[in-house]
Amino acid sequence: MASVVMEPEDRRRGLTVRWPGGPFSGRVPLLDLRSTAGREPGRRCGTGREDQMAPRQAVLGMDGASFFHGSAKVFENVSFLLDDARTALVGENGAGKTTLLRCLSGELELDKGQVLKSRSLRVGYLPQDIPEGLDDLPVREVLRAFLDKVGHGDDDWRIDVMLDEIEVAPEVAEQRFGALSGGWRRLLLIAGAAVLEAPDILILDEPTNHLDLTNINRLEDWLTASFDVPMLIVSHDREFLNRVTDRTLFLRSDGVHSFKSRFDLAREELLRRDAAAATRRKVEEKEVRRLEAAAARYKVWAVKNPDLNKRKKAIETRIARIENDRTEVIGVRERRLELADGDIDARVALRVHGLTVTTPDKARTLINIDRLAIAAGDRVAILGTNGAGKTTLLNALAAAFDPARQHYDGTAAVRFNPAARLVYFDQSMKDLPLKASLLGYVAAAPEATERDAVRLLAQAGFPFIRINDPIGRLSYGERARLIFLRLKLERPNFYLLDEPTNHLDIEGQEALEAELEAAEVSCLFVSHDRYFTRTAANRFLEIRRGKLVEVDDPDGFFDAQGR
Repeated sequence: MASVVMEPEDRRRGLTVRWPGGPFSGRVPLLDLRSTAGREPGRRCGTGREDQMAPRQAVLGMDGASFFHGSAKVFENVSFLLDDARTALVGENGAGKTTLLRCLSGELELDKGQVLKSRSLRVGYLPQDIPEGLDDLPVREVLRAFLDKVGHGDDDWRIDVMLDEIEVAPEVAEQRFGALSGGWRRLLLIAGAAVLEAPDILILDEPTNHLDLTNINRLEDWLTASFDVPMLIVSHDREFLNRVTDRTLFLRSDGVHSFKSRFDLAREELLRRDAAAATRRKVEEKEVRRLEAAAARYKVWAVKNPDLNKRKKAIETRIARIENDRTEVIGVRERRLELADGDIDARVALRVHGLTVTTPDKARTLINIDRLAIAAGDRVAILGTNGAGKTTLLNALAAAFDPARQHYDGTAAVRFNPAARLVYFDQSMKDLPLKASLLGYVAAAPEATERDAVRLLAQAGFPFIRINDPIGRLSYGERARLIFLRLKLERPNFYLLDEPTNHLDIEGQEALEAELEAAEVSCLFVSHDRYFTRTAANRFLEIRRGKLVEVDDPDGFFDAQGR
């Protein structure tokens, strides 16, 4: 469908764009910002279930938008307007968030409805995956592509200014892009889209992917303090959304629900609305049952008194009216992520004594652990800067698990309780058989039948029509959910989790948090998700100068990163 062009508002040019802590303090006239003058009167957005919005400036949006993949609905009847707020777009895995962003950016075309766009609006869009084919290019050439989009391809000085702002040494511009860490590649692309491309509105899809905590904090500070254009952000990082955004859109099966507040407050209000809608629905259903019983009685009585047929038909009309106008209850689809109960009778699930953790090539020592005990039911978060050895520690513990020997070897550096059944969630998910079907993968678990697999897949949010699809068709969030389902069938009581929330949607994260606590399993995990870390853990170990130091809470570590 064609976009509808809206008349532009006044512009103002020039903005001091500063990366927090950066040495550059000049003005960079690259950004083209919208004026907040001439605000439009409020209008109701979306499907009629949103807050009454009074947009300060409508710059981009959708009206009655629908998108289908073949015959399958991705999203339908979506309507909203973005103003100059920093807006979060939240939805379950598979709700169509990324597809919606691609439609707004012009990469995809809607099947129905319209994209509403101000005339000459420049949309900056950065997808969640780092584009292929960039690894062998110099960093400067990758960044120059952003300048090419806006006709400034010869202005390399803009690249140098931007690199100075984000505290990147000038020589980095001549390095291979692929030689940088995933986090720095991601950060450079965000900076390129936000600064070099000079957008009127910036769209970011999972901007914290591949970033360590230091760079997440740095990105938060920059977006909130130094970059002042409207934004639309998709992220499953709840802390990031709470710090960066001030408006929230929830994408659901019935359209978009809009709230003029940050994520956590908006989520509370959405849940209150869901509860109120469910209550109204129960009242309506009770009334329908009462009327149906009355209509049935009049039908019997009308055998002897035909005049009563009129009353029966009147009641049936009332029933039809209630059914036609009945309250729609959406709510969050219940997805059960049940973990096996912890059943280690002895108090200590793991003892570590005199363990040295080194880099894979043994060239450098990362961590020395003199003594460590993990009790049954402990959920331990490992805190540390990038490269401190967090994942390497988990790998070392997983490699040391040997039910046939280590449990009973009193001289071993790592000793698990004899009753321990260990599983390891690897953030890369590299061992997942992408060509296998969902049903085959789950049914192959010990003691699992095909009937069990179908039931468990349904509980985990995989409908029957998808169970024979290859795993490779799943989104990364759905793959993570599938792995947790399979791990559960191993009946573990000790979990090692490396970035378990990387691809889980917010509902999936909350389910994992709840189940880790309810199952009373032992767990060591690494996560850059601050919200998950605070909620899921009951102990915190920080890597400091090669030692594990127990701290009361993670906030001191979080606040020290990148600030």
